[in-house]
Amino acid sequence: MTKIFCDIADINLIKKFNKKKIVKGFTTNPTLMRKAGAKDYTNYSKKIIKITNKPVSCEVFADEPEDMIFQGEQISNWGKNVYVKVPVTNSKGKFMGKVIRELNSNGIKLNITAVYSYVQTKKILKNINKKTDVIISIFAGRMADKGMDPIPQFKKSIKLSKKFKNVKILWASTREPYNYIQSKQIGCHIITVPPAIIEKIERFGNSLQSLTIDTVKGFLRDTKKSNFSL
Repeated sequence: MTKIFCDIADINLIKKFNKKKIVKGFTTNPTLMRKAGAKDYTNYSKKIIKITNKPVSCEVFADEPEDMIFQGEQISNWGKNVYVKVPVTNSKGKFMGKVIRELNSNGIKLNITAVYSYVQTKKILKNINKKTDVIISIFAGRMADKGMDPIPQFKKSIKLSKKFKNVKILWASTREPYNYIQSKQIGCHIITVPPAIIEKIERFGNSLQSLTIDTVKGFLRDTKKSNFSL
């Protein structure tokens, strides 16, 4: 069963989507926080965490390992449902094995983000225990945007993760509702999805004939609104 997490930082939308049974958790990042108008990262994150008992991923924003470790320790104290989001490398391309290893060994739940390959997954798995929960977020959509097929990276990563009951592979950077079907087909544990796409997933099930009729009706409506004639 592939769980759906909502990828959002807007307080009002989190309140709305927290009520949906289909949503099993939330993921955030500094970019989403900024778009949501957050001014104080700590206070804003704590407001989100108070809304829900479901898992919430909050990301560190330091670039040096020691600073990431410090921020990760602080974030982990915000709530029992918090996952500390850590990038697999820093901006210089250095693998954050030390950060992953230290936080994980201290019992801090992690969401390791910006992963693009099974080679990175393999490195991550070498630096964690088999007890503390770890999510590995692989950015499918961004790979596809560059003309690369993300599926092989997922399949190999999922196979590697089977030795770890505490590890979940997450489909990130979702681009369309069908990505949910793809993630289920390959046995992905989690997919994180923007609110608009979650609402489309909830409407799955139309027949192809009904889709044809809806499409034609849409063309007719727009033709009448435009007063087209020949």
